[in-house]
Amino acid sequence: MTDLDYLKLTLELAADGASLVSPNPLVGSIVVNNGQVVGRGYYRFDDLKHAEVWALEEAGPRALGATVYTNLEPCCHRGPEKRTPPCVDALIKAGVARVVASMVDPNPSVNGCGFEELLRAGIAVTVGGHEREAKRLNEKYVSFVANGRPFVHLKLACSLDGRIATQTGVSKWITSEESRAASQALRHEYDAILAGIKTILKDDPLLSDRTGLPRHRPLGRVVLDGALRIPLESRLVRTARELPVMVFTARPTLTLADDEWANRRVRLEALGVEVVEIASIDGQLDLRAVLAKLASRRMISLIVEGGSEVAASFLNDRLVDKVTFFYAPKIIGGREAVPAVGGRGIGDLSEALNLTDVEVVRRGPDWEVTGYPAKERAEVGDG
Repeated sequence: MTDLDYLKLTLELAADGASLVSPNPLVGSIVVNNGQVVGRGYYRFDDLKHAEVWALEEAGPRALGATVYTNLEPCCHRGPEKRTPPCVDALIKAGVARVVASMVDPNPSVNGCGFEELLRAGIAVTVGGHEREAKRLNEKYVSFVANGRPFVHLKLACSLDGRIATQTGVSKWITSEESRAASQALRHEYDAILAGIKTILKDDPLLSDRTGLPRHRPLGRVVLDGALRIPLESRLVRTARELPVMVFTARPTLTLADDEWANRRVRLEALGVEVVEIASIDGQLDLRAVLAKLASRRMISLIVEGGSEVAASFLNDRLVDKVTFFYAPKIIGGREAVPAVGGRGIGDLSEALNLTDVEVVRRGPDWEVTGYPAKERAEVGDG
């Protein structure tokens, strides 16, 4: 096997940590001695050991003189939580001969210093194999480090003609069970999910991760609700003590409205809902303020699922880093049917949002289309 083959194995190992590492990156590591894999490990936040340490412990004395492969530069710091010692110390102590990594860690606290310390200790370093795949695997982490806000993934399910509901508001179910299962798998990868108040009032969703797979922390449920209209009897409010709910709102200007708003806020908070007051711009909640608040909680990724106007707002503010549309082979039609993306729209095709790196996957009778906004239109970091 070649270096690239071994690095591919680290990427597969790292992926096993999905939803178990945030706000840290996905990392896998293997130790190879005389052509034999003698140690494997991948990172999980709650286990207090990094991937390289797990792999070295499994290798034991066979790590001496071995080559260690990892998809991300070994850390040279303890990080903000001060939970784990630097991985470079463990590598040096184990006496490994060489470290091969896919990419430099963009975190300013690392960003090359791990490799420098290894080189000073006489350990050979090779960097760059499967770098594109490694960056894609850790796109949420890379984007968070670069932009200081959560990686935003817009996900919509619609008919072939781009409708998410009929003219009477019926939307269950446009897409197939296979698409809905894939949608749940996407939710599992993210720290938080967001929907607008119209979706809450119409569908009363739970916005939960129903995969049954383990998570390092629960999926945060976020609602945009400028007038604080979320019903006290909604499923979100009724389960707020079990799974976190954040409702972003803006204080009204009229005294009478303000009194009612304040009363509803007290009642929601008594039921376990976190109400966050932010500014509004031209009557719309400031989405950058929403993302800043989530970032302050070290939530590095957000999936946006509803509805039409919310999708338009995130796209218009150039805050979308990734897009996934599930298309069902159905034509709904109708001028009053709800489009996947609302808003004012564009006046010229030159203003259209172009997607790059587009992938199409079949989901039962449906198609899952995923792409990344072209860099000239979006602040997407390395995505």
